[in-house]
Amino acid sequence: MPRITSARVIVTCPGRNFVTLKIETDQGVYGVGDATLNGRELAVASYLEDHVIPCLIGRDAHRIEDIWQYLYKGAYWRRGPVTMSAIAAVDMALWDIKGKVAGLPVYQLLGGAAREGCMVYGHANGSDVEETIERAHEYLEQGYKAVRLQSGVPGLAATYGVSGERFYYEPAKGSLPEETLWSTSKYMRHVPELFERGREALGWDIHLLHDVHHRLTPIEAGRLGKDLEPYRLFWLEDATPAENQAGFRLIRQHTTTPLAVGEIFNSVWDAKQLIEEQLIDYIRATVVHAGGITHLRRIAGLADLYQVRTGCHGATDLSPVSMAAALNFGLSVPNFGIQEYMRHSAETDEVFPHAYSLSNGLMHPGDKPGLGVDIDEALAAKYAYKRAYLPVNRLEDGTMFNW
Repeated sequence: MPRITSARVIVTCPGRNFVTLKIETDQGVYGVGDATLNGRELAVASYLEDHVIPCLIGRDAHRIEDIWQYLYKGAYWRRGPVTMSAIAAVDMALWDIKGKVAGLPVYQLLGGAAREGCMVYGHANGSDVEETIERAHEYLEQGYKAVRLQSGVPGLAATYGVSGERFYYEPAKGSLPEETLWSTSKYMRHVPELFERGREALGWDIHLLHDVHHRLTPIEAGRLGKDLEPYRLFWLEDATPAENQAGFRLIRQHTTTPLAVGEIFNSVWDAKQLIEEQLIDYIRATVVHAGGITHLRRIAGLADLYQVRTGCHGATDLSPVSMAAALNFGLSVPNFGIQEYMRHSAETDEVFPHAYSLSNGLMHPGDKPGLGVDIDEALAAKYAYKRAYLPVNRLEDGTMFNW
C-alpha cells in the first residue's frame, strides 16, 4: 500500500490564479488535486498547508473514503467553500494516485464508461444579440451540440457573461473588486428577444442554455422561465439565490423551463430539498467545491433517484485538474446531463498538460492512468500569484445586489 510521505501546495497564475495540491507516496507515485477558490485562493492554500497536510503524512493513500471522512467529520467547523475545496483537492489527488497504481484511468475505477463521451457546452458571449449569435455560429462550426447565450443588455454598461474574449469569460480581475450596475427590468425585457433571435438564427437542433447568475426573485424567475418556454431552453441556470431551497417551489409553479443550480454548493445538504422535491432538473455542483469525486458521487446518487441529472460547473476558475476529474466522473455516472467547458489560456494548458480532448461536441478524459493530468512545477513557478477579485454588483440606485 502506498503511504503518503509528503504533500505541498503549488500556487500559480498562468493567466489566472490556480491552487494545486501534490501528494507524494513512498512508492514514487504522486497525485494532483485542484484547490482553486476564485478570489479566495490563498485561504484554501493556508487551510491545506497549516491544517490538512500535517494530518496526511503516513496515511495509506488507498484509503480514500476514510481520509475523506476524517477531514470532514474530524473538523468541528464543517462544510463551507474553503473546507470543501481543500477536501476536494486531497480527494482528487488520492484518486489520481489510485488510478496510477492500478494502471487505469479513474473512470474505470468508478465503474467504467457509461457513454462514449461527455456532451459539453460553450459560451457564446456578445455585447449585443447579433454578436452573441455570431459567436454561437462559431461553436456550431466546431461541432458543439450545446451553447450558452449571454448578451449585453441595452442600457447597462456591463453584463454578466460578456467580455472581450471570444471563447471564454474570465470575471476575476483587478487588485480590488470592480463594481457593476444591474437592472432587473431591463434584463427581463431583453432576454426573450435574445432567444427568439437565437432560435431563428441557430435552429432547433442545437441545445440553448442561459445563466441568470442568481439575480432574480423566485416570482421574477418564474415569469422569465414562462416567457422563454417557446424557445425550449436546455436549462435556465441559477435563476434565484438558492440559500432558500424552497424558493424554487414558486418557480416550478409558473414554468416548465428546465432549471439548473448548484455551482456554488459545497455539499449534498445544499441540494437535498431541491433534489428530493424535484425542484430542479440539473445539479451543477462541481468536483472542486463540493468535496471531490467521492462526495460528488453521493450528490449524483441522490439526484439519480429523482431523475435529476448532472451539469457540473466548468468555468476557467477550475484548473485542468478539475476538468479532468469532472470528465472522469461524468463519463462514468449514470445520470450525466452535460458538462460546462470554458477553454483555458495557452499558458494554463502548458502548465497543466492533460489527456482530455474534445471532438464533435463531446469530451473524453483520455485513457492515461489516474486523472490524466499533471502540473509542470518549473513552468508554474514562472507565474507568480496575482491578487484578483470577482466583481460586485449594485442596482442603479446604488443598492448592493447579488453578483
